[in-house]
Amino acid sequence: MQDKYSPADVEKTAQAHWEAIDAYKAVENDPRFPKGKYYACSMLPYPSGKLHMGHVRNYTINDVMYRYLRMNGYNVLMPMGWDAFGMPAENAAMANNVPPAQWTYANIAHMKDQMSSMGLAIDWSREMTACKPEYYKWNQWMFLKMLEKGIIYQKTGTVNWDPVDQTVLANEQVVDGRGWRSGALIEKREIPMYYVRITDYADELLDYVDNKLPGWPERVRVMQANWIGKSTGVRFAFTHDVRDDAGQLINDGKMYVFTTRADTIMGVTFAAVAPEHALAQHAAKNNNPELAAFIAECKLGSVIEADMATMEKKGMPTGLFVTHPLTGEQVEVWVGNYVLITYGDGAVMGVPSHDERDFAFAKKYDLPIKQVVALEGKEYSLDAWQEWYGDKEHGKLVNSGKYDGLDYTGAVNAVAADLETKGLGEKKTTFRLRDWGISRQRYWGTPIPMIHCAGCGVVPVPEKDLPVVLPEDCVPDGTGNPLNKHEAFLKCDCPKCGKPARRETDTMDTFVDSSWYYMRYTSPGSNDAMVDARNDYWMPMDQYIGGIEHAVMHLLYARFWTKVMRDFGLVKFDEPFVNLLTQGMVLNETYYREDAAGKKTWFNPAEIDLTLDDKGRPQGAKLKADGQDVQIGGTEKMSKSKNNGIDPAAQIEQYGADTARLFTMFASPPEQTLEWSDSGVEGASRFLRRVWAFAHAQSGRVANGIANPSVEGATEAHKTLRRELHKILQQADYDLKRIQYNTVVSACMKMLNTLESSKLEDGRSVATAATDAVIAEGLSIFLRVLNPVAPHITHALWQELGFAKVNGDILDAQWPQVDPAALEQAEIEMMIQVNGKLRGSVKVPKAADKAAVEALALASETAQKFVETPPKKVIVVPGKLINIVV
Repeated sequence: MQDKYSPADVEKTAQAHWEAIDAYKAVENDPRFPKGKYYACSMLPYPSGKLHMGHVRNYTINDVMYRYLRMNGYNVLMPMGWDAFGMPAENAAMANNVPPAQWTYANIAHMKDQMSSMGLAIDWSREMTACKPEYYKWNQWMFLKMLEKGIIYQKTGTVNWDPVDQTVLANEQVVDGRGWRSGALIEKREIPMYYVRITDYADELLDYVDNKLPGWPERVRVMQANWIGKSTGVRFAFTHDVRDDAGQLINDGKMYVFTTRADTIMGVTFAAVAPEHALAQHAAKNNNPELAAFIAECKLGSVIEADMATMEKKGMPTGLFVTHPLTGEQVEVWVGNYVLITYGDGAVMGVPSHDERDFAFAKKYDLPIKQVVALEGKEYSLDAWQEWYGDKEHGKLVNSGKYDGLDYTGAVNAVAADLETKGLGEKKTTFRLRDWGISRQRYWGTPIPMIHCAGCGVVPVPEKDLPVVLPEDCVPDGTGNPLNKHEAFLKCDCPKCGKPARRETDTMDTFVDSSWYYMRYTSPGSNDAMVDARNDYWMPMDQYIGGIEHAVMHLLYARFWTKVMRDFGLVKFDEPFVNLLTQGMVLNETYYREDAAGKKTWFNPAEIDLTLDDKGRPQGAKLKADGQDVQIGGTEKMSKSKNNGIDPAAQIEQYGADTARLFTMFASPPEQTLEWSDSGVEGASRFLRRVWAFAHAQSGRVANGIANPSVEGATEAHKTLRRELHKILQQADYDLKRIQYNTVVSACMKMLNTLESSKLEDGRSVATAATDAVIAEGLSIFLRVLNPVAPHITHALWQELGFAKVNGDILDAQWPQVDPAALEQAEIEMMIQVNGKLRGSVKVPKAADKAAVEALALASETAQKFVETPPKKVIVVPGKLINIVV
């Protein structure tokens, strides 16, 4: 056994061993694992070129879980794949003038090597890559099945159009309202797009959030529920006599709105419609050039909902009026840039007295504000918005005629009933969730399997002709989808009439790829079915692991996709993920300089020299390259934009993978943020060197202890050591079950400290058989507890110390069990209080009765020191404390 720890040699040897025996290949119904299956999966990465520390943390969490459960008798699956389609590959292709496929496959190869260097227990036989035809064929197959069932449909949708590059831009390609490449002002355009009826499943998705996801974090369930956004309210119509050029009433003379605050209907002082609304379009083209210009300006705005919420609210009157359905009063119609045609009916009622957005709008344009809800003891003022103006729980109606005095519920019911009597409204439930638009006007994605025929219209690709293969030789240049210029892809024959036709060039949203990939892991090589019977064995997934940034869209789409597959008879479960863990972000310090124009240049922490005070706190920072000052920007998420990332490959090369794994598990609980610390990494490295040194020093005793494991003749020192080790094991096992891996590492450190500091020979230098046995047992427990976190060094020491000859590979060694006998104590320590104040302690026989405990307490040094007169009474709390009252 080498006396010095060499991480590179240890890890290379261990990884070669695991590869040689195909250690992580999972097989259904494997008889080696009596407790059955456990499917633990990390969210698949985008192949951007290299792993970052967030990946290291995510996959190490998964790996620790894998190894612990496997040693406990579970058949564990830990697969990996690649979210390989999407816009970043196109951007990189444009920057490097190479096809996205070339860039993507090269990155996958590099990242796979990095994962291997981490020693991850990945079953690579199940690897999937989203950009390969054998995978995306089934995206296309599901598209056709959904189309057939009416779950997918086509309608016009609003997109960002770059008039210079003549292309549709993703939301993230629009910067301050301009195209990221051309700088041109972006226009909103309506184009045909494919949508998925996720709203048909809205009720079920929401119901399951409340009732069938107990293993999910509460905040994620709240985020899901809020995104679905179920609202109960009233949909009603303002009537009007506005007619089109043919003399027909526009929208049958009704402008519908939906509101959750029907109780405030008597406070309506204006209505607002989307720029695309029929009333707005009619007003604009009827001698109102100013309004037409405003509508055109609105079309240059963002289509991102978050932007819509924060942007300046602008409006312009149309000159049109609608009739209030209950009072008969005329209500002025405005065009509002904040009203979306895709939400509800593209129109809203304006009640500025009790809606903060409407209040600001009315103040800006000097519109009337009429209070219709009052709270006892509160005085309404038009000067500024107050939070209670929007309170619907405690108010009563005023200035509302027959509805005066009603509370929220009573008013809504009465208003809804009156509107229904007039045939102008009814109660209705709506959802914030909108149907999922899956069309993307980009190249690098799953081709939508539709064909455009001049005679037959839009025709589905026959199932037998799947997959529609995406050509991998295109190089995007930023001037639109290159598929529109790829004649070999475009040209085809119509499946109906056989005449020349052209393929659809839109591709699918990459959320489609990630909505079911975890099920494809269960059915590798399945050519005739999307998933096969093996999916019934592994799914639903027992543990899903990923970042909180995916808590809404990805998880929602995955849940929806699963329910559709269930309804198609492909799976037998309702929800894909039983348990969810959202790991925290990895943080690091940031450093920058700012020029006169306010532009910041960020420097990596490795480029910085810090000046520290006597308590180790940063007082200043200089760039190593020039010795000049830089600003300390604080601790933020590791990112390319802030240049504060740490390269995992460099860490592994310098310290070894086990050190990187140990630090990321020890520095913080998995669900909390992790703050990077170079000194923490060095500390993890020192700990592993101590592990190796202690094992090397004890190798002879371990060999003897393995040969003769009896602890006959054990002294109190032996018993004390075993008791401490088994107590730590008990806690570590508990923490592993609850995924608190930072305290598991802490337990390992306590174990090593306990082993190193043990005094087993009671001052004698001659080794005994009991000592050898206890040391062997202790190291055997210690290595198995440490193994999930640091698998390489524990694999090597397990082999070197001889445990493998008796127990086999540590990978499949049985998890150590707490010995109840080891926890037994002949004596226990009880605290002594005098008049309720803690003064000391005393050791008493565990079986001592109350009288014996009192006697020992009163005879103790503590009592002699603090009790000067006979006590009035002695209170004994069995097993815990003695309170002497004087």
